[in-house]
Amino acid sequence: MPAGHPDPDPVGPGQESVWDYPRPPRLEPVPERLRVVFDGVVIADTVRGFRVLETSHPPTYYLPPGDIAPGAIVPAGAGSVCEWKGRAAYFDVVGPRRRASRVAWAYPNPTRAFAGLAGHVAFYAGPMDACLVGEERATPQPGGFYGGWITRRVVGPFKGEPGTMGW
Repeated sequence: MPAGHPDPDPVGPGQESVWDYPRPPRLEPVPERLRVVFDGVVIADTVRGFRVLETSHPPTYYLPPGDIAPGAIVPAGAGSVCEWKGRAAYFDVVGPRRRASRVAWAYPNPTRAFAGLAGHVAFYAGPMDACLVGEERATPQPGGFYGGWITRRVVGPFKGEPGTMGW
């Protein structure tokens, strides 16, 4: 482990350490069902998702646009750039009574290494009612900037917690 990085948390049966994830990140299909609930409504439900694995980060899950309820996401303007995946576009999430600004994103034209993500949408877990991997409710990656979902299957410590900006 390079200097300045923490000691990884112990890994139990059926768990994986985010410190074993690669850098640059890796894209892989997700065998479990993924669901996103917002404003009391399931707005996304898929068994065709992907996850991005990157050192020190819990997985970020991406759902295909065809498995997102029509009208549940609307373009939010502006964007950002990821050195690995390319230019991101942001979305507002819209429910029957609420709207959350810039809480989902996609890579319309990702880099070649992440071509499988084209158009797939990731959601910040914090503003959602629930983000589920299988039947487990995920918690948001700390810090508000990163979009990973934490489940019992992953152990940290995680980028985004206090004191982690230098990792």
